[in-house]
Amino acid sequence: MLARHLHFFVALAREKHFARAAQACNITQSTLSAAIRKLEEDLQVPLVVRSQRYLGLTVEGEHLLAWAPQILIDYDSLREDLSGLRAGLRGVLRLGVVPAAMGAVGLLTVRFRQFHPEAGIEIRSLSSREIQRALDNFEIEAGLTYLENEPLERVRRVPLYRERYVLAMRADHPLAERDTVTWADAAGCTLCLLSEDMQNRRILDGLAASLDLRLMPAVTSNSFLGICAHLRQGGFASIVPHTFRHLFGGTDDLAMRDLVEPAYRQSVGLVLSERDPLPSMAAALFRIVLDADYDMTFVDLCEPA
Repeated sequence: MLARHLHFFVALAREKHFARAAQACNITQSTLSAAIRKLEEDLQVPLVVRSQRYLGLTVEGEHLLAWAPQILIDYDSLREDLSGLRAGLRGVLRLGVVPAAMGAVGLLTVRFRQFHPEAGIEIRSLSSREIQRALDNFEIEAGLTYLENEPLERVRRVPLYRERYVLAMRADHPLAERDTVTWADAAGCTLCLLSEDMQNRRILDGLAASLDLRLMPAVTSNSFLGICAHLRQGGFASIVPHTFRHLFGGTDDLAMRDLVEPAYRQSVGLVLSERDPLPSMAAALFRIVLDADYDMTFVDLCEPA
C-alpha cells in the first residue's frame, strides 16, 4: 500500500466528490479512481460504494478512515526521522499553547531551535480542550497547558514550571503603590479577565470561590492582547500569570504586584501523545525539555525588580 494512495482516499472522504478530491490532490480523476481501486486490491475489501458518483464509504472504508490519520502521521514521522539521521531534523513542530502560557512558550521554542535550527515551529493559541482534540486528531505534536487542573487524558506529561499570579494595572492605579495585593482587594477592582471558556479563568474563579470571593469582570476577552489594551487605557486591573512580568515588566506605565493570601501556584507543562514511539518532532521536543530546569529560569526572569 502506497501512502499517497491513502492520502487520495482521505481526500475523497473529506471532499465527498471524485472531481473535487482529484483537484485537491492535484491529480486527474482517473488517477484518483485507479489509486482507490489499488488500495482496495491491496486491502482486499471494498472501500467506496460504487456508482457513477460518490455515495459514501463502505463499513470497511469507515474503519480505514479512522486508522488513516495515524498511519499517515507515522509514515511522515518515519521519513522525517530517517532524513534527520542524515541532515538534521527538518519539518514543522506544531505546538498548541493555552493563552496563559504564551508568556512562557518562547523559552521552550528557542531551546528547540538551538538543537534543531533547520526545523520550523508553528504555535497555535488553543484552549486546553482544543489541545486535547488536536492531539487526538494528530493536528499538533505537543501542547503547553495546565497539568493539575482539568488534566488531559491519554497524554504523557512533563512539568515545566509553577505558575503564580499577579495583579496587573497601570502604574497610576491606587493598588500599584503596594508591594503585594490580596485576592480580596483584587476582587474589588474593575477587572478585565479571560473569558470563561479559558481554563485560566476557571482556575481563578475556583480559587476566588474557595476564599468566599467572586470575580466580576467588567470586560472579558479570549486573548490577553485584548486585556492588555484595556490595562493601557487605565482604570482596569487584571489577574495574570507571573510569566507576563517577563513580557511586560519593563514598561514604565504598567505595574504588576504579587497576589497573596494565598500565594497560589499551578503546575504548567508539556503534554504529548502516549504513543510509542513518538513522532520525530514530538520526540525531539520531549528530549529537550527533560534536560532543562524551566522553573528556575522563570524565577530568574520573572521576579520583580
